[in-house]
Amino acid sequence: MRDLQDLNPNPLSKKDYFIVSSMLFGLFFGAGNLIFPIHLGQLAGSHWVLATVGFLVTAVLLPLLSVLAVSVTRSEGVYDIGKPLGPVFALAFMVLIHATIGPLFGTPRTATVPFTVGIQPMIPASWAHVGLLLFSAVFFGLAFLISFRESNIMTSVGKVLNPVFLLLLFSVFLLAFLNPMGHAAGQATTAAYKHASFFNGFLQGYNTMDALAGLAFGVTVVTAVRQLGKTKPSSNAKVTAKAGLFATSAIGFIYVVLIWIGATTLSTYRPSVDGGVAFNQLVTYYLGGFGHALLATLITVTCLTTAVGLVAAFAQDFHKHFSKVSYRTWLGFMCCASFVTANFGLDQIILWSTPMLMFLYPFAMVLILLSVFSPLFHRDPVVYGFVVGFTTVPALLDMVSAFPPVVSQSAFGQALTAFQHSVLPFANLGMDWVVPAAAGAVLGLGLHFLKPVFGRARQTTSEHD
Repeated sequence: MRDLQDLNPNPLSKKDYFIVSSMLFGLFFGAGNLIFPIHLGQLAGSHWVLATVGFLVTAVLLPLLSVLAVSVTRSEGVYDIGKPLGPVFALAFMVLIHATIGPLFGTPRTATVPFTVGIQPMIPASWAHVGLLLFSAVFFGLAFLISFRESNIMTSVGKVLNPVFLLLLFSVFLLAFLNPMGHAAGQATTAAYKHASFFNGFLQGYNTMDALAGLAFGVTVVTAVRQLGKTKPSSNAKVTAKAGLFATSAIGFIYVVLIWIGATTLSTYRPSVDGGVAFNQLVTYYLGGFGHALLATLITVTCLTTAVGLVAAFAQDFHKHFSKVSYRTWLGFMCCASFVTANFGLDQIILWSTPMLMFLYPFAMVLILLSVFSPLFHRDPVVYGFVVGFTTVPALLDMVSAFPPVVSQSAFGQALTAFQHSVLPFANLGMDWVVPAAAGAVLGLGLHFLKPVFGRARQTTSEHD
């Protein structure tokens, strides 16, 4: 079937590309993108360069590949990425991704991070619970209003909120460059980063959730590019891929600076409990009391842009597959559910999100790679089946090992962890899914390319008979 023709046959202008790239940047860059890199810098110390390389693989390269996966397969969301494995798997994968980056973990975090590190230090401790309740209510109320009309998403995120965030962020960078706290290369390194800094940085990149978000934002990005007149699937894919490259490159630059700054803070502060505390220390050091107000504004703006993208992507995808419920009803449900979860607090959200990320990320990585290279094997379900099937057991074992002590340190949890480390290579690095996935790829691709040989052999046999 021939592609539809573009409503706008002319090449997009630099301004159009900037708007789409800015929207993608704003959708990706949220709560975790600020707090986890700076914390990584504090943990890695003098080994910050190698840890940065590992972090960039999962926090920049993988999200870029997720955007390319949407482009290459001409998908419009998470469901289409998993479709070669059948509608049941595709729907289950979509629900799990949206639940993780949506109302269970990712979206509530966009409200709890700005409150915890920006607002809470400025109010009495006794007001913390009420303050979070009021802040999260206003926050998700704004996210709902901005996302209420789908056509407003690109305008609100790409043209308004995102430039404000960048202006505030680079003012902090300038101060850090002009008067660094110390030399990153001379700082102490925590034990975990002395011998496995790359792999620990790689795993820290999971916390950004951007690879999962890239798959979920597919429908939002495709819709926005269509509004620019690129309705032909191939044209839409090219614009999406090019804008994704610009956006993720900018994010990568910011990560490098944040990790470096995190390492320099060790001259003045001890490694913090989390990146939120580290960022708070950084801004307070340079700006004093005014820094708290700047921090609150900066993180609230960037987290609101991400929240808008997450709630819109959730509502668009669920309306598409459960069409009896309207987009705006799904949007309201998402905002209300995220508001409820946010009030459990940032610590609990991070604690329980880690196991789900350890389970989902291996699946996301193999599906992204399969999608990017799918033209080579025509999206053959056999290849997908072997790779995903062989990834399942390691992903489940990683999830159990990452649960809080009540599960991971139980007799059942310890037995599974012992089995995992004795049987699967690289389990101590959190990379035990790599060898099984590679084995599945070899078997699946082998069967795919041998099909014609078997077909010709059967044909020859039948002709002789």
